[in-house]
Amino acid sequence: MTTEYDVVVIGGGPGGYVAAIRASQLGLKVGLVEKERLGGICLNWGCIPTKALLRNAELAHILTKRAKEFGFAFDNLRLDYKAAVKRSRRVSDRLVKGVEFLMRKNKITVHRGTAKLLSPREVRVRDAEGRNTVLKAKNVIVATGARPRSIPGVEIDGQRVVSYRQAIVQEDLPTSAIVIGAGPIGVEFAYVWHNYGVQVTILEMLPHLLPLEDEEVSQELEKAFRREGLRFHTHARVERLTLTDDGVQVVVQQEGKTLTLTADQVLMAIGVRPNTEDLGLEEIGVQLDRGFIVIDEGMRTHVPGVYAIGDVTGKMPLAHVASAQGIVAAETIAGVETVVLDYEMMPRAVYCQPQVASFGLTEKQARERGYEIRVGKFPFQANGKALGLGESRGFVKIIADAKYGEILGAHLIGPEVTELLPELTLARAWELTPEEIARNVHAHPTLSETLMEAAHAWSGHAIHV
Repeated sequence: MTTEYDVVVIGGGPGGYVAAIRASQLGLKVGLVEKERLGGICLNWGCIPTKALLRNAELAHILTKRAKEFGFAFDNLRLDYKAAVKRSRRVSDRLVKGVEFLMRKNKITVHRGTAKLLSPREVRVRDAEGRNTVLKAKNVIVATGARPRSIPGVEIDGQRVVSYRQAIVQEDLPTSAIVIGAGPIGVEFAYVWHNYGVQVTILEMLPHLLPLEDEEVSQELEKAFRREGLRFHTHARVERLTLTDDGVQVVVQQEGKTLTLTADQVLMAIGVRPNTEDLGLEEIGVQLDRGFIVIDEGMRTHVPGVYAIGDVTGKMPLAHVASAQGIVAAETIAGVETVVLDYEMMPRAVYCQPQVASFGLTEKQARERGYEIRVGKFPFQANGKALGLGESRGFVKIIADAKYGEILGAHLIGPEVTELLPELTLARAWELTPEEIARNVHAHPTLSETLMEAAHAWSGHAIHV
C-alpha cells in the first residue's frame, strides 16, 4: 500500500505536529508518523506533566512549611503524591487529545508505527503488527527528538536508576534520591521530591546549579535551595555508580576529595542523545554530527527535500524551539516568507521555586566578547506584588550595550519570571532599548514592574531602590 504526500513528518512531538499543522495551513497534503503518543516527550513525559507536579509541590511547600505565615492551621495534613501524579496524567491526556483533534481539524493523516527512510522520497511505516506501509513524499521532516543520556557503563533500569521518563509516572516516591545533573530537569525534580519529603542530594560536575545560566542567578538559586534544606554538591564528578541490595551507591570526586553517597534511587539528568538510529538517514546521505542532524537556517539537511527540526538537530533541546523550527521548515517547503532563528536569543525557563528565566548572553559572556555593557538590576523584595504573594526572592537583570542600548540578554530569578520574559525577548527582537522599556507604563501592582525598574536602573535612575 502506497500513499503520496507533499510532506511527511516523522515524529509527533511539539516540533513535528506544529510543522504538520503549518504545512497544512499552507495548502500542502501532510502525513505524520508517530510510534507512541502524539505530543511527544513534552506533552506526555516532560514539560506539561512536570508543571502539574511542580504546582502540587508549591502547594505542599506552603502547607507544610509556611502555613502559619499565611494564617492556616490544621491537624493531620496528608500529602498524597499518587493523587498528584494522577492529576498530572489527566492534564497530559487532555492536551494529547487536543493534538489529536488538531490533526483531524487540519486534515493531517496520522500513521501509527515506526518510520524508516527508504529514499529521500519514500518513508516506510511499520505498525505494531509488523505490517508495512510506504509513504511517498515530496518532502520529509525528521522530528524524532532525543532520549535521556546516561553515564557510560550505567544502565537506566527504570527502577533504581531512572530518567525523567520513569520519574514522571512513578506514584511511589523513594525515601532518598540522588539527582545527577543540575540542569532544568534535575533541579525541577529535586524541588518536587524535596517538598514531598524525599531526602534529595543533587550532584553537578560544574561549579554551580543551572551551570549554563548567569552566575548571579545560579548563586541566588543555590541560596534558596540551602534555605529550604535541599542538599547539593557542585564540582562533583561521578566516578562510580553501583546497585546495592537496597538501593544505589554513588562514588564522587569533589575537588580532590572522595564522597560516597547512598540512596534508594538515582535520577539521571545529564542531557539527551538524538533519536537518529535505524531511520535510514546515513544510507540516504544525511549528514550527522555526533549523532545530531546537520541543518541550515531553513531546516534543510544536505539531502534535497529532507528537513530536520527539534532535539534531533542538537540546536537547543527545548519544546518551543522545536515548534519554531517546525514553522520555519513548513514555510521553507511551501516557499513562503519565513524567519531566521537566533538560537542564542531563544528563551529558557526553569520552573522550580524560585523560577528562572533567561535569554541571550550572560554578563560574563558579554564581557568576554568585548562588549562595553551596562547592567540594570532590580530586586523582587522591592516589588509590592511580590511581597503580597510572599515570594520576594530574586531579581531581574538586563544586560545591554552601553553605547547603543542593544539588549544582549536578560536573566531573571523569582516569582513567575517565566511569564515575564516575553516582554524582554520581544524588545530584543524589535530592537527596543532599556530606555524604551522603562518608558512603557506597567500596571501597578504587578510583577512586571520589575522589568520597568530594571530598565530604569540600566539608565541609572531606578525609582524604588
